[in-house]
Amino acid sequence: MTTVGVLALQGGVREHVRLLQSLGARTALLRVPSDLAGPDGPRVDALVLPGGESSTIDRLLRLFGLREPLADAIRGGTPTLGTCAGLILLARRVLDPAPGQQSLGVLDVTVRRNAFGPQLDSMEADLDTPDGPARVAFIRAPEVTEIGPGVEVLARREGRVVGVRQARITGVAFHPELTDEPLFHRRLLSEARASR
Repeated sequence: MTTVGVLALQGGVREHVRLLQSLGARTALLRVPSDLAGPDGPRVDALVLPGGESSTIDRLLRLFGLREPLADAIRGGTPTLGTCAGLILLARRVLDPAPGQQSLGVLDVTVRRNAFGPQLDSMEADLDTPDGPARVAFIRAPEVTEIGPGVEVLARREGRVVGVRQARITGVAFHPELTDEPLFHRRLLSEARASR
């Protein structure tokens, strides 16, 4: 059975866990480095970085010593899905970081936080992706303003890039877990099985 580690420091953890388990995956909550890997190697086959408050998650990653182990696992090829704040955490560059905010710098994109407006402007939307149509939720969503070589655009909203993939890293500006949209999590599990 595929085990997916869900970063569980802050944000929409429960919804990702529920969706992954509905697809037959086992989940593990990641809060400290030993949740990610132990003396016998990796404890998880894939990773999910959920939405929430990106600057808060960044501070907690550093506080709990999880920032570098997580970045190393992603750079090492662990299939990873980042949603909303998770996309910001993955990005190499953040245009408008909070004071002192850092990112993991593992996905060669530039992002702008809260690009689709405040929480009052939240919405559900239908998107076209290479893997088929997807119904997702946008909540204080970021946008991708620049992509590096080797980054594939997966989705656009109103002409703006909201989903990207580079190798085994997928970053999306929206929340598929809030609409029970399985497309992105299903692909993550497929990549995890293929990389074993």
